[in-house]
Amino acid sequence: MPSNNLPPSVKPSFLGGHFLQFRRSPIGFLTELSKLGDVSFFKMGSQPSYLINHPEMARDMLVVGAHKFHKGRALQRAKKLLGEGLLTSEGESHLCQRRMIQPAFHRERIKSYARAMIESAAKMASEWRDGEARDVDQEMMRLTLNIVGKTLFDANVEDESDEIGGAMTTLIGLFDYLLLPFSEILEKLPIPQARRFNRAKETLDAVIYGFINERRASGADKGDLLSMLLHAQDEESGAKMSDEQVRDECLTLFLAGHETTANALTFAFYLLSQNPEKEKKFHAELDALFPNDELPQPEDYPRLKYAEAVLAETMRLCPPAWVLGRLAIEEHEIGGHVIPKGALVLVSMYILQRDKRFWADADVFQPERFLRDNAVKEANQKFIYFPFGAGVRRCVGEQFAWMEGVLLLATLARKWKLSLLPEQRFGLSPMMTLRPKYGMKMRVEKR
Repeated sequence: MPSNNLPPSVKPSFLGGHFLQFRRSPIGFLTELSKLGDVSFFKMGSQPSYLINHPEMARDMLVVGAHKFHKGRALQRAKKLLGEGLLTSEGESHLCQRRMIQPAFHRERIKSYARAMIESAAKMASEWRDGEARDVDQEMMRLTLNIVGKTLFDANVEDESDEIGGAMTTLIGLFDYLLLPFSEILEKLPIPQARRFNRAKETLDAVIYGFINERRASGADKGDLLSMLLHAQDEESGAKMSDEQVRDECLTLFLAGHETTANALTFAFYLLSQNPEKEKKFHAELDALFPNDELPQPEDYPRLKYAEAVLAETMRLCPPAWVLGRLAIEEHEIGGHVIPKGALVLVSMYILQRDKRFWADADVFQPERFLRDNAVKEANQKFIYFPFGAGVRRCVGEQFAWMEGVLLLATLARKWKLSLLPEQRFGLSPMMTLRPKYGMKMRVEKR
């Protein structure tokens, strides 16, 4: 019989339940809760909230019982920036949008993006100088921003990348402000956070609407995501997208398509620099495949087995999407506990993918665990590894991200070895995505 008794919890603060504890150290707080059992309880202000920490429960929420949940408060509030894009929409609207966007990420089309990925990475590699220090966090943001601009919108954003990247960093940094209690009221006041948020949003809107207006005026069908969105018609309803809907989808994919991959690459170079044995294996694969320092080609992607394992293991230890939240829209039982309608339920990939019950040497960087054929798929099926989410809301650009991450790692590392500067601190900043807290200054050395 399901129990109405609350799962175990930790002592709350005097005011706001556990909100301040969560806000002070999100990963630390959820890790502490996870030690209490597979289901634990906390309160975000007045909202009852649950952390689930078992693969079967994650599957239940994200796949089997997905119809009983909507996106959590974080993505509800993200509508302030993303509108009704694929990431934030619900129900039939979400399914309709996904049907229209899916063709842009078809396997054959993704292959056609590979050359632009390699060329962009090769250009960046040619700009680096032996012995210089680079903030790899910023470099990867700039690189993936250029790639998503080129591949999905056939646009050169290189000259604007600093401005666009700055606006995106501002918005990600202010995301916590959107989650504050009463932030719906705060955003209407002329406070500094609201002004900075609106300025950054205006910058991105100008870029995206610029893409849309230019393409509408030319009438050209370039076969990219933007053309698909402008010409898309839902097979069932016959509906087409308005400019505002196209803007919401473009901005969602513009943000998601560069932010998460950039973070994964940054963490990959950091983890390689801290594990010389693994870095040596990684470089050995590149030297064997490209003995004359030639550029990787799109067809080399399936051969980059160790590079793919490095990326997979990086996303296990430092998943850019580190937590998923769902809001119960009806009562549901999980792990013998009744989750009431209106409750928030969290599952953290960061915590579950480091769980010693399911992973040997869980905190150790071991790309070899993903070298077996289908190792990623098997871990996905067991629900002990899901850096791209799961179920009907699984990331539509997952295959794009895998190919991009592997090809960029290979193209940069075939020529350069990166080592952490002695004064560079390492920490995690769990915001909308998991980012390095202090940047990532590294020395680039010619191989």
